[in-house]
Amino acid sequence: MRLALFEPDIPQNTGAMLRTAACLGIGVDIIEPAGFVLSDKRLHRAGMDYLKLAEITRHDSWASFLDACINNKSRPVLLTAKASVPYGEFRFMADDTLVVGRESAGAPDAVHTACGAAVRIPMVISARSLNVATAAAMALGEALRQTGTFPQSL
Repeated sequence: MRLALFEPDIPQNTGAMLRTAACLGIGVDIIEPAGFVLSDKRLHRAGMDYLKLAEITRHDSWASFLDACINNKSRPVLLTAKASVPYGEFRFMADDTLVVGRESAGAPDAVHTACGAAVRIPMVISARSLNVATAAAMALGEALRQTGTFPQSL
């Protein structure tokens, strides 16, 4: 299981997702360009000392990320408010990569088209979207539960 951040543009959210991934033993793909430099102090404040535990792979483009998915036999699963399938009804696989879009614009049509599947978090009709870090944590939790791949507690 992996988490991919498509062109993230808020360093605090990226830091929170990196911390979550580090705690869950999940690798993270950052698909450039990011809207900030990865040395941003806001990223480090949100990620705290967990950033050194995070397994991060940077991709210079969407195309290079897709190549890595093909090479790793990983299915990209897009988390988007536009999907019709609720994430709790989707069947995750242990080698899936959960993809989240940019905070400011979501994921473009090309990302929607290229992903093997798309899921959403059910919300009340008057809500547009959850914070991307919160949404990623919810979907990762369900994916890890389904696949039985939560890390072993000591």
